[in-house]
Amino acid sequence: MKDLLIKVCGMRDTGNIKKVLRSGIDLMGFIFYKSSQRYTEIIPAGIEFDGISKVGVFVNSPIKEVVKKAIGFDLDFLQLHGEESPGYCKKLKSQNNKIIKAFSVNDDFDFKKCEEYADAVDYFLFDTKGKLKGGNGKTFNWKILDNYVLNKPFILSGGIGLEHLTEIKKMDHLQLAGIDLNSGFEIIPGIKDYNKLKRFINELRSR
Repeated sequence: MKDLLIKVCGMRDTGNIKKVLRSGIDLMGFIFYKSSQRYTEIIPAGIEFDGISKVGVFVNSPIKEVVKKAIGFDLDFLQLHGEESPGYCKKLKSQNNKIIKAFSVNDDFDFKKCEEYADAVDYFLFDTKGKLKGGNGKTFNWKILDNYVLNKPFILSGGIGLEHLTEIKKMDHLQLAGIDLNSGFEIIPGIKDYNKLKRFINELRSR
């Protein structure tokens, strides 16, 4: 299979951030949503990201607030995890921001909802629909991804853990660009198990 981008989300502890940055990931997510267990107000200073993209995660935040964070923390991507409109996404993208638009997916999800966003985003992210906006720790039925036919890459999210390695390596959807790892690799919310994460990445990228 092609190499997938690997994003680890929900980071906030300086020591853990530095360790996870050495695990082989491509993107690191910071959640600026106060209702999240992994909420952070800042990205700790003095950390060398060395080409690893910083992703700010927002939920229905005022555009002014998102832009302030994007500039202040030199974010590479803005992940929008609420009910943001296509116009909202286009406005942020027009200001030279890269956009990841998240959708909460269940068995009844209609991928046609994504069509009007296609020109306003760089990636879609498909997460499991649950009580929380993210970090529910559950996967959705990945077979319904066969219904996604847009020419726009997506990132797979929602409860992914070591137990899903075999299934992920067999996936051949043309638009699958990456995977998002969070609760399945946590010791406690916001702290990732480096050894578990490294094992997953090494096995995923082995041939």
